[in-house]
Amino acid sequence: MILDEAVEDARLAAWEFDGARAWLEEACRHPMEPLAAEVWVTDPAFEHVLLVKHRVRGWVPPGGKVEPGERPRVAAARELLEETSLRAELLPEPAAVAVRSYRADWSPTLGLSYGAIVGREVPLRGEQNQPAAWFRLDFGWDSVFPEDRERIRAYAGRLAAGQAVGSR
Repeated sequence: MILDEAVEDARLAAWEFDGARAWLEEACRHPMEPLAAEVWVTDPAFEHVLLVKHRVRGWVPPGGKVEPGERPRVAAARELLEETSLRAELLPEPAAVAVRSYRADWSPTLGLSYGAIVGREVPLRGEQNQPAAWFRLDFGWDSVFPEDRERIRAYAGRLAAGQAVGSR
């Protein structure tokens, strides 16, 4: 079952934000809003992050809605390809799990963040009116989710330090 994979990835995520695991446990007892999946792409030096310019949300990691019947990890890879033209192997351990509302009139939903490491020399082709670009991790970027900056920086720092997959 697709939801079972989301629950397992949420359990395995390196970090939990917003009480996401407890929220997910409760949400599984009721019909759930769509899941979201995104990819935190860093360069091999862990100095840059790849973001896409969303018309409303500003600069955000590539991602979107998990389609019915689609596994979250597959959705994240699909969204990365659609929004940047990159095919990248996602790291085995999900980067994070969080709960957020993507619009003021939407219910909160679970978002799974996966990690990938890609060289900055790879050409990018964003979707129409949604460019993709690399940003230095030590600088800010405009986003409706400003907490993502520190979360992604911390994740890249963890990768740079070579922390073992599964350690918390």
